[in-house]
Amino acid sequence: MMNNIPPVTKNLLIVNVLAFIACLFSGADPYGGYALNDVLGLHFFKATDFHLYQLFTYMFMHASWSHIFFNMFALWMFGCVVERVWGPRKFLFYYISCGVGAGLIQELAQFASIYSDLAAQGLTFAQINPASFNGLTTVGASGAIYAILLAFGMIFPEERIFIFPLPIPIKAKWLVMLYAGIELYSAMNTTGDNVAHLAHLGGMLFGFFMIRYWQKHPGENYNNNGGRQFFDSLRNSWERRKNKKAEESNSRTQTSGNSHATDWNYNARQRANQDEIDRILDKIRKSGYDSLTNEEKRKLFDQSNRR
Repeated sequence: MMNNIPPVTKNLLIVNVLAFIACLFSGADPYGGYALNDVLGLHFFKATDFHLYQLFTYMFMHASWSHIFFNMFALWMFGCVVERVWGPRKFLFYYISCGVGAGLIQELAQFASIYSDLAAQGLTFAQINPASFNGLTTVGASGAIYAILLAFGMIFPEERIFIFPLPIPIKAKWLVMLYAGIELYSAMNTTGDNVAHLAHLGGMLFGFFMIRYWQKHPGENYNNNGGRQFFDSLRNSWERRKNKKAEESNSRTQTSGNSHATDWNYNARQRANQDEIDRILDKIRKSGYDSLTNEEKRKLFDQSNRR
């Protein structure tokens, strides 16, 4: 099964799982969490335990089995598809950048919340011992995961997905909006649940602006051979299938003269379909995947499902 997972997604899964196993053996920190999370988790920037590298390391740390399971499940479910469309380098850049962006939004949200609480008491940050902020630690890949969910929704907005416990499939674009709405509501109305809702929204926000920028600047899409190989393999598979069916049609033509017209029509349709796929693939190479219309994306996605 792991052999079918694209390289960046697979390595992200491995690194996250290994980091969590390391946490299990690291002991407890003074705040009731894992000791390794206290080192690599993202602290509030005014705390004495804050370090700049934590903006990168926090997204590989997790607080519980359920925390890492749901994040890794979503990474596997949506990351495999997005990486195959974008290619490994662009996908990794997007994942890490959105994770860092989510961390920055979380820092800003914590600053605003603490500043408001202190102001209500007539206090300022200068009057507070920075060590008292060391217990404010953020861990988890959720910000980057929500950005991957957003990317999937923007690439395949009409694709239908079954999400438990909904009894019917929901289009990807509505799923993204639903999750964003839930996180926004939770951020505004939930307190004390130890979930960084604004970090989730921050990952989606950074992801949205990044994708929109790439759509307007297709030449800077971090396209590479890995991304083109996906479409090249798709095209080769299509051509092999076309040749095989053409040979079968020729064989039937030799045994039945009455089927000649039907076979000719079939081959004509196949050639027309092939020309259309070729045109779409050429367009991707020149302008990037995001330049496709919804109809072109649907045709390409339908063809990939027949592989």
